Amino acid sequence: MRDARRGDMRVDVVIVGGGPAGLSAALVLGRCRRDVIVFDDGRYRNARSRLLNGFLTRDGSDPGELRQIARAELVRYPTVRIRTESITDAHRRDERFIVITSEGEQVESTALLLATGFVDTRPHIAGVAELHGELVVPCPYCDAFEVADQPLAAFSHPDERGAKFALVVANWSRDVVFCASRRPQLGDDMRRRLAARGVHVEERELKAVARDADGVRLHFAEGNSMWRRMMFYHLGGKPASALAEHVGAKIDPVHGVEVTRRQQSSIPGLFVAGDATRDVLQAIVAAGEGSAAAVCINEYLCERTE
Repeated sequence: MRDARRGDMRVDVVIVGGGPAGLSAALVLGRCRRDVIVFDDGRYRNARSRLLNGFLTRDGSDPGELRQIARAELVRYPTVRIRTESITDAHRRDERFIVITSEGEQVESTALLLATGFVDTRPHIAGVAELHGELVVPCPYCDAFEVADQPLAAFSHPDERGAKFALVVANWSRDVVFCASRRPQLGDDMRRRLAARGVHVEERELKAVARDADGVRLHFAEGNSMWRRMMFYHLGGKPASALAEHVGAKIDPVHGVEVTRRQQSSIPGLFVAGDATRDVLQAIVAAGEGSAAAVCINEYLCERTE
């Protein structure tokens, strides 16, 4: 409802983020008859992905189709609203939360759920932007099955962190090249492990990638180029939003928001679900975290109305 004195909209729960975590939470809270607003700015980690894989009952579907179905299901719950708008700031006031929309409106809520997602750190290499989401992708769990047993590339940190990622990619192919932006620094034992799994360590710096038929051609600082069916990368990343920090939540060493098993942050009433927690970064896990957060939010609201 709207407070005529202050002009602020007041609801039980504000959800920031319209991906699997936010929409799953909205569904559960709608069934709890909670007054909810979901703010969705239309920016998604998998926006460039062609397929959503590994999501039970939706394996191989279009990510946009999943969001469309979820929104259609929410229509039957009159207490849930979705607004295509971004949130620019958030803070806590008198044990409640205030979010500021991109239109300058203040929306007040008893509980706040941040489902704002994650931004992958992409390789700073020419051609990556054009091929991202199709031939240059971050997650082998999502996309490697479709290109299994073909020549693959694993691009990551030029040390043992990157080598371990290459070993993961080797689960899908015995022809993997591990490359980086500079020569990898690896011990003899790790090099033996890589060789045993069919991983070739490329000593040359990768400088550019380009489309070549149904694959990607790798161009190095010197010498011949190399064709691969797909390049997987792992360089880490960060939450897509700093709203949790604005509210004062604790952040862990890898820049994720610290939460309990039921998605409660260090700030009472502030919950975080999905990729922003830096748990397993998969859509089905995000949806599950959103559902768990919604149950905890409903119980939090029940306790405050006794």
